[in-house]
Amino acid sequence: MTSTLLRGRTLSFLRWPETVDDHCAWRYEDDGGLLLRDGRIVAAGAYADVEKKADEGVKKIDHRPHLLLPGFIDAHAHFPQMQVIASYGAELLDWLNTYTFPEETKFQNAQHGRRIARLFLDEMVRHGTTTVAAYCSVHKGSAEAFFAESHDRNMLNIAGKVMMDRNAPEGVLDTAQSGYDDSKALIKEWHGKGRQHYAITPRFAITSSPEQLEMAGALCREYPDLHMQTHLSENHAEIAFTLQLYPQARDYTDVYERYGLLGRKSLFGHCIHLSEREADALSDSGSVAVFCPTSNLFLGSGLFNYQRYRTRYKALRIAAATDVGGGTNYSMLRTMDEGYKVIALNGEKLNPFQSFWQLTRGNAEALSVVERIGTLDQGSDADIIVLDARATPAMRLRMETADTLAEELFLLQTLGDDRAVREVYVAGRVMKSDLGLNVGP
Repeated sequence: MTSTLLRGRTLSFLRWPETVDDHCAWRYEDDGGLLLRDGRIVAAGAYADVEKKADEGVKKIDHRPHLLLPGFIDAHAHFPQMQVIASYGAELLDWLNTYTFPEETKFQNAQHGRRIARLFLDEMVRHGTTTVAAYCSVHKGSAEAFFAESHDRNMLNIAGKVMMDRNAPEGVLDTAQSGYDDSKALIKEWHGKGRQHYAITPRFAITSSPEQLEMAGALCREYPDLHMQTHLSENHAEIAFTLQLYPQARDYTDVYERYGLLGRKSLFGHCIHLSEREADALSDSGSVAVFCPTSNLFLGSGLFNYQRYRTRYKALRIAAATDVGGGTNYSMLRTMDEGYKVIALNGEKLNPFQSFWQLTRGNAEALSVVERIGTLDQGSDADIIVLDARATPAMRLRMETADTLAEELFLLQTLGDDRAVREVYVAGRVMKSDLGLNVGP
């Protein structure tokens, strides 16, 4: 297979950056090179050094003066909610009943599922997201559609059929047994096929009976290497209803704890209103709290206390996510812009290196896939994005006075969107240049 040699300013993280001067936390090359072969990065470093390792017939692509980073990672999104995004005026439970459940009923139609899966992954790529942890609908066909589209693109994605057997319209319900059976069939068909990862996906405690959560726990025991994803502590009314449904539980987290759903590959969306006991339980189990700032602000759910969770005595593992369609943008740049503001409202600041660590290596660590993605290290999968900090007139003007890499990154985070993403490579394959805008049936 022909090798490809990329040239540009390369930035990749080694660990959490404590400050903007913590240069040991990242690797930056002002004239960097990435040698790609068979979907992997086989050499990285200064361009002059990497060029020496290239084959004679290597294809060279010069992206200077732009930045080359690992592809962004979105730790929580709902692909069936593309036509729900930007729906007015409801809080969480009303939002689900008024907009989400009726929309997800449409996914009984396999053709509809395939169309939306295609358009969803197009939007991910357009915005520089090369990996997403996605919720499908309750319908087995929606997960089949998602994985088929993902596999066609050779993307590393994590997804699962939602399990929900109560407190929702008939068109979006399964049963405890059918949810188990469908999930098991999908695991057999898709987990480990190419770059696909299956996530056991009970939507949340309100829409799953005790019998269904027991079945979800059984799947976690049968397939301990799989992810589990659900929602936790997003909204006060949600918490109160959950405790009515599970009166024996000490708190919301305890519901999931009782069914064996906590663990290092367990992803809990939102986690806004956790008690200290709940935060301890998540920390002790290595579970991940997923920060969804645009969704939390849009639905009025509350402010995720990022810095407290990160620095408490029993720190939490944290990921960041769009949560489309409660979230209001597909862009992880826009997500961290709103995340910065949420953190500021809690009296802290997130420096731009920390933001970009979270979008890349930080999310890869949280999703337990950092050995594959999230860095530009030799041996990593070649999921790479090219960012242009002068993509719009306003950005070009601001860049006239940006003198440091930190200022450039903060400008990208604050003013950037899909227009700042000049190119996307998925497993070494050019994706954004080839992306169409077809929205037909």
